[in-house]
Amino acid sequence: MPFDLAVIDLDNTLYAADNGVFARMDQRMTAFVARELGVDREEADRLRVQYWKTYGTTLRGMMLHHGMDAEPFLKDVHDINAHEILGTDKALDTALERLPARKVIHTNGIREHAEKILETLGIAHHFDMIYDIRFNNYIPKPCQQTLARLIQAEGSAPERTLVVDDMADNLRVARELGCKTVWITCESGKQWDFHIPTFHRLPDALEEAMEDTI
Repeated sequence: MPFDLAVIDLDNTLYAADNGVFARMDQRMTAFVARELGVDREEADRLRVQYWKTYGTTLRGMMLHHGMDAEPFLKDVHDINAHEILGTDKALDTALERLPARKVIHTNGIREHAEKILETLGIAHHFDMIYDIRFNNYIPKPCQQTLARLIQAEGSAPERTLVVDDMADNLRVARELGCKTVWITCESGKQWDFHIPTFHRLPDALEEAMEDTI
């Protein structure tokens, strides 16, 4: 399965979803929403989840319903000291080295957060570009227009692009666009080109697929 471009999600894709990084961001989002709207934490948490499920990010819901400025929110919720949780991942470094393509990050977070995560994991040198939530006017994944713009900006084509994500909705958009898809999850499901529990296993999965076509 040859491809020229690998579009890779960041949070819960390059590192385990249960390690606490996203939990810290959720806590900061809830606190920010509570302060911004003058509601208690229970109501703020309800809105955080509701907006995330409806719009793809809590930020989008806050912008649409409450006219909130994006940047103060983004800078606050991503201030999580990820280095306290994550560390160098040599196996991940090796896995990325084995992927024969230009690699870029596509995240609903911000570039500054992505840079910190990549540096902490020791894998920043593998990525040529970071496309964050600002890339398409704060419109989050899943968005076919945003992904198509990204692929065009990279000078690639959907059929030559591999999209790696932990969210099925994001992969559905990628598949509809014509990209190859990789679902990073321990959940069951066979609708994607690859379905593996951790990113570390991707090179082996790709090599096995190539051998099956020979």
